[in-house]
Amino acid sequence: MLRLCILASGSAGNCMYIASRNSALLIDAGLSARETLRRMDLVGIDSSSVNAICLTHEHSDHISGLPALCRKLDVSVYANSGTVDAVERALGPDRVRWQVFTTGSQFSIGDMTVEPFSVPHDSYDPVGFAIQSENTRIGVATDLGMPTSLIRHHLKGCNALVLEANHSERMLKNAKRPWSLKQRIMGRQGHLSNTSTAQLVADLAQDTLSHVYLAHLSSDCNTPDKAVQTVVAELNARSFNNIMVIPALQGEPSQIWESDARPARDPSG
Repeated sequence: MLRLCILASGSAGNCMYIASRNSALLIDAGLSARETLRRMDLVGIDSSSVNAICLTHEHSDHISGLPALCRKLDVSVYANSGTVDAVERALGPDRVRWQVFTTGSQFSIGDMTVEPFSVPHDSYDPVGFAIQSENTRIGVATDLGMPTSLIRHHLKGCNALVLEANHSERMLKNAKRPWSLKQRIMGRQGHLSNTSTAQLVADLAQDTLSHVYLAHLSSDCNTPDKAVQTVVAELNARSFNNIMVIPALQGEPSQIWESDARPARDPSG
């Protein structure tokens, strides 16, 4: 059994909560500690249940609240060595208690198995996570320029997915942004478009998958409706009509998702 709540998603701050029967963790800490705790309380999450914080990468919208939140929750932070070094350069040394993992090697937080895997993004050593407990599996990949075969392998067989759907290609091309920034966003180490995410979701769809959360939506080069419509259209075109597609928002937390009885599939199968 797993529960999931996306507390915030977007360029102004990212944080999500994942819990099993006996353990809980946060992925990223891009909100202030006060706002993180406020949002947890808003949806009925007991902050004292959190055992750890796991980091995807060192960009400020994923770590800005980290030191204060660690003090409030009295937890360790799990990250690979590249991210640890980058965070300490940004925030200063000895601000948090580190637990260093090796990308590609799974570790445990209570009764949850956490699999960190590499993703292509313009940071030091960015990762996504696949998290499993009992028969439930959640996949998280929120900042990536392209869906590699490794990413597909780790996200296969999930019950719920949290995937980036950053921009509408047309809206980005028409946006009043420097061309260099547009190239970075559209590049292989940038951010996924709605169309790329739709194709990835449809490729991963199977009878275990019930919910997809679209994360890191651009505030000026996307809309929640446009992102959802693009993904749903691709799913419908491939006759996957029973998957809920939900936008993860910047300004408010999602409802709490809890797994049902459908078992996750072994991604190696």
